[in-house]
Amino acid sequence: MNIQKVMVIGAGQMGSGIAQVHAMAGVDVILHDIKDEYVQRGITSISNHLARQVEKGRLTKAEKTEILERIEGSTDLANASEAELVIEAAVENIEVKSSIFAELDQITPKETILATNTSSLPITEIAAATNRPEKVIGMHFMNPVPVMKLVEIIRGLATADEVYEAIEELALRLNKTPVEVNDFPGFVSNRILMPMINEAIFTVYEGVAEPEAIDEVMKLGMNHPMGPLTLADFIGLDTCLYIMETLHEGFGDDKYRPCPLLRKYVKAGWLGKKSGRGFYKYS
Repeated sequence: MNIQKVMVIGAGQMGSGIAQVHAMAGVDVILHDIKDEYVQRGITSISNHLARQVEKGRLTKAEKTEILERIEGSTDLANASEAELVIEAAVENIEVKSSIFAELDQITPKETILATNTSSLPITEIAAATNRPEKVIGMHFMNPVPVMKLVEIIRGLATADEVYEAIEELALRLNKTPVEVNDFPGFVSNRILMPMINEAIFTVYEGVAEPEAIDEVMKLGMNHPMGPLTLADFIGLDTCLYIMETLHEGFGDDKYRPCPLLRKYVKAGWLGKKSGRGFYKYS
């Protein structure tokens, strides 16, 4: 299946990145969000990223123009009827995602594949909101999407082999490395990453060391490119908390219990880089 037109739902950091890599691979993209200002902000973000690539000599101005011409904005979900694949990159909330998928099931042709960029939620449960669970799949990109090579591809209980193969083939066209993962809470990436971040937060909470010291230990001692607390601020502490709660609920195991300090920071509105304060302060 040679997918040529994709709708991406959500024009935030992840959605705009997903739209960009598809357009760079020659795929036509509909970038959708609930307000035109969000769509335009996403397209501006893509344009700025491409401009930096032109400055570095990795793209020509003509190539940048061609890529942007492949992206059209949308605030009407009915435009999904034109797409062969829809990739949902909305907020990480099962009710929101299920509602979107139920609506897409009514709008799109029956052969359209419905993918979710969820980082932790069950594909099978999202698929159950549709009448085509065999056409639903997880396509979890890493942040920042244009840079990171990995795409976790997650089958739901009913996902058809040909749907998996179509998404794997598309990921390769995007110059990504697809990795097949089964449908468990957090998949592989966040099941391993988030408990590590949570444990780093516990070491702050218990007074073992200051955030700078913890990050330095992990960078210099474990060769991590970024310390876990800096990474948590970059991801968003609200997102980290939500994923830990998903793991805790999904496995029923207290080893996934979110650190009380993480809860306190989120309640205080200290969400990391996006709010100007998390474990570090950002101007």
